[in-house]
Amino acid sequence: RIVKITADIVGDEPLDKISAELLVLLKEVPLPQDYKFEITGAEAQRKESMDNLSFALMLSLVLVYMVLASQFESLVHPFTIILTVPLAAVGAFGIFFILGTPLNIMAYIGIIMLAGIAVNDSIILVDAILQLQREGLSIRDAIIEAGQRRIRPIIMTSLTTILALLPLTLGFGESAALRSPMAWAVIGGLVTSTLLTLVVIPCFYYVIENGLLAIGLKKEKN
Repeated sequence: RIVKITADIVGDEPLDKISAELLVLLKEVPLPQDYKFEITGAEAQRKESMDNLSFALMLSLVLVYMVLASQFESLVHPFTIILTVPLAAVGAFGIFFILGTPLNIMAYIGIIMLAGIAVNDSIILVDAILQLQREGLSIRDAIIEAGQRRIRPIIMTSLTTILALLPLTLGFGESAALRSPMAWAVIGGLVTSTLLTLVVIPCFYYVIENGLLAIGLKKEKN
């Protein structure tokens, strides 16, 4: 036997926050033996959706790593490129903090999209560094030269994507509430990933390369 209690949300309070507060209150209620409570409905669907999206994010990172490892013929440098994803996540979460709006399912879908979009800038930069190293430049000189050569393509690639997504953030039509968070997540992630890629990725690459040389897994070219 069950007792079913239903309720609706009044205002703009996020569902997950209300559920967390409700759990705290319900735990203070003394229940008889063999009795229990469970929050179902929209909250259960939200948790299931978040679990599925988390799995999709992990799977997308694994697939991106596999493709990069096969293309670069390296197991190390794909990690340098995938480092862009957490840099993009900083901007995705930060822009919702600035806007003062909660994250929803569409925003998380936008973050999953960033796993494939944000790595483009790092691919351009790391590929140029590897090519210059094969031409005989040292690690430091290859990084500096690649940064000078690829800064325009990196900025242009990110700007075209950001400008193409701006109309979705304006909120026209009935489905604007669905489109807008996804666009904001991608835009915020691209802004930080582009700016930090030009600084963090070269430094990380330099540390990794020197680390491989120090432990003898790679020989320095004369």
